Amino acid sequence: MVDTTPPTRPQLGGMRSSSYLQEHQQYRGPNKPDSHFGIDTVVEGISNTSISPPASFSPFNGVPSKDEPPRIVDGGSHDFTHPNCAPPRGQNSNRLIATLTYKSAVKSADAHTANAIPSPRLAASDSDIPANLAPTTNIDTFPLEPPAAAEPEPLDRIYGSYVSPMCITSFLHLMSTFPLPPGVSEITSAHRCLDDPEHPNVVELTLSPAPRSDYLGLEDLRRHELIYRFEREWNIDVALQPDTLWRRHPRLVVFDMDSTLITQEVIDLMAATLKDPPDLAQRIADITHRAMLGELEFDAAFRERVALLKGLPATVFEQLRPILDVTKGVPQLLKALKRLGVKTAVLSGGFLPLTSWLASELGIDYAHANEVVIDDSGRLTGEVKGTIVGKEQKQKLLREIAAKEGVALEQVVAVGDGANDLLMLATAGLGVAWNAKPRVQMEASARLNGESLADLLYLFGFTREEIEMLTA
Repeated sequence: MVDTTPPTRPQLGGMRSSSYLQEHQQYRGPNKPDSHFGIDTVVEGISNTSISPPASFSPFNGVPSKDEPPRIVDGGSHDFTHPNCAPPRGQNSNRLIATLTYKSAVKSADAHTANAIPSPRLAASDSDIPANLAPTTNIDTFPLEPPAAAEPEPLDRIYGSYVSPMCITSFLHLMSTFPLPPGVSEITSAHRCLDDPEHPNVVELTLSPAPRSDYLGLEDLRRHELIYRFEREWNIDVALQPDTLWRRHPRLVVFDMDSTLITQEVIDLMAATLKDPPDLAQRIADITHRAMLGELEFDAAFRERVALLKGLPATVFEQLRPILDVTKGVPQLLKALKRLGVKTAVLSGGFLPLTSWLASELGIDYAHANEVVIDDSGRLTGEVKGTIVGKEQKQKLLREIAAKEGVALEQVVAVGDGANDLLMLATAGLGVAWNAKPRVQMEASARLNGESLADLLYLFGFTREEIEMLTA
């Protein structure tokens, strides 16, 4: 037989109390959650079941762990701010992008970098120490004392061989010391780990607003002593760029060749093939080094070196092709730029036969270099044909290529390492010193000191995932 008795309607009688306020108050503050009677309580009272899962409670002892990672907790009052939104009509955005790149390459000539320990880059760990809070999660290998090194103390050894949270905090504190525009009382920031969330080698920070430009312009800020000290202490390269459309959308990238696209100096390789006199190769290498440092005028130094190569057979250019060592990351970088529709050029102070061949192999759109005179017997005469591709000529060629392609200079990126690249770097919207000589490091608008030239893509705001898509 079917039971036709209607279901019993929930009653509130079981929850009556002697307090009128407790029975009729519609809202109780969060400080007294136990005595709040809501609809869940009414339904739960029918079948003695619980709908709302009990809130778990675990005391926090103040020590960060995997379950309680370090975090910043705001108070009960929240502001609805717009630091990364479009500015009000009639105003311009004033944001500064700071790209922090860890110098992963270890050079024995640099005592500071040589002391750096490798980043652990652990995917998972059973340690209670959060993965991104210390250089290692193994307490047995944790550095309890600062390493003995020349000043400034290499803090990356203590806090981790990557862009650590302490490194970011130190940089934000540094930036907060610079004066802000009138009417602005504080600076806001947001950061992105571009390659790895736990042990990033590249971190991009957006600072809003930028420091007061009439007090400290961007060029002076890039060369500020505090920025340089921070880079030395944390083994970091800091690239400061205004947050503009041009930063994210370059249209022409111009490269130097020797010690940039390749790891060698071609003229030194050519000199090494000559055994008479025996010290010739060293003499030419010394002139090359001084010219790259800016101690010698490049055009005169180049003519002097070519004169020393008199009598060398022209077949040396073909013989050197197999031994050219292309810099790590160059093929991937050029592939990514090609897929983005970016034009590329190589402006070399070396020799056109090798520069043209390398540009063809790598798929570079423009190639300019020096031409040498070859006699009827197929040997170098020691003379140079036409205008030498020195610093002024590199600047002129950059402007000509940009004009031919219809590209504004703000959308041109130039990469080089020597003093003969300085005018080219200064003319481009972004000039990048790649493992460069000290003077170039100080005068370029950005610097990268690493192993892979593909890191240049991080300066455009690309993440590792996006770079892998572009280079796949």
